[in-house]
Amino acid sequence: MKPQAALPEANSPTREEEQAEVIRRLEEDIIFGRFAPGARLVEDTLMSRYGASRHFVRQALFQLERQGIVLREKNIGATVRFYSAEEVRQIYEVREMLTRQAALMIPLPAPLELIDHLIELQRRYCAKADAQDLRGIHEANDAFHVTLFSASGNPYLVRSLQDYMNLTLPMRAKNLADKEGLALSRRQHELMIELLRGRDSWALAQLCVDHMQFSKADYLGRIGGDQSAD
Repeated sequence: MKPQAALPEANSPTREEEQAEVIRRLEEDIIFGRFAPGARLVEDTLMSRYGASRHFVRQALFQLERQGIVLREKNIGATVRFYSAEEVRQIYEVREMLTRQAALMIPLPAPLELIDHLIELQRRYCAKADAQDLRGIHEANDAFHVTLFSASGNPYLVRSLQDYMNLTLPMRAKNLADKEGLALSRRQHELMIELLRGRDSWALAQLCVDHMQFSKADYLGRIGGDQSAD
C-alpha cells in the first residue's frame, strides 16, 4: 500500500494568496515612498526582501506595471514609475477638472443617508490614522472619496475619477504617512461633510480641488520639480 501524500496545513497560504501578498507588499513599498520615484527594482533584492520566488516577484512587477506604478524597459529592468513635473501638472489638471465637476453635480443639501455614511467612513479613516495603519488609511480615504463623488449620480464620471485616483496613487499615498498632510486631510474631510449640509456647491467643489494640492506639492518636491511646474 502506497503511503498517502502529506496534506497541506490548514492555515498555510495558497499560491494565489502568496502571490497577492508579494504584490501588496511591493505596492505598499512604492506608494508609501519606501522606494523612491525612479528607483531600480532588482529581482534578487525583492526576492530577499519578501522571501518570495523569482516567479512571484516577476508576476508582482508585471501586475504593478499594468497599474502604472512600475516601468519595465529593455536593458534597464524594472523601476518605480517616475513622473516628470510636467506630467504631474497635466495629470492633476485632468483630475482637478473631473473632481470639480463631480462635486458640483452633488445635490445640496445632501441626503442624510449620504452624510451618515461619510461620517462613518471618516470615523474609520481616523481610527486607521490613529493606529498608523498605512494600508487602512489609504483604503478608507479612497472609500470616502468614491462614496462622496458617487453622489454626483454619474457612474462614468466616477469611473474616470477612480482611474485618475489610481494614476496618482504613487504621488499621493505617501502624503497619508505624513503627520502634517494626514492632519490636513482629516480636517478637510470634516469640512466637506459640513458643506454637504448646506447649499454652496462651489465651496464644496473648491475644497475638493484644494484637498489634492498638498500631495501634489509633496511629490513635486520629492522629484525636485516644484519650480519647473509653476
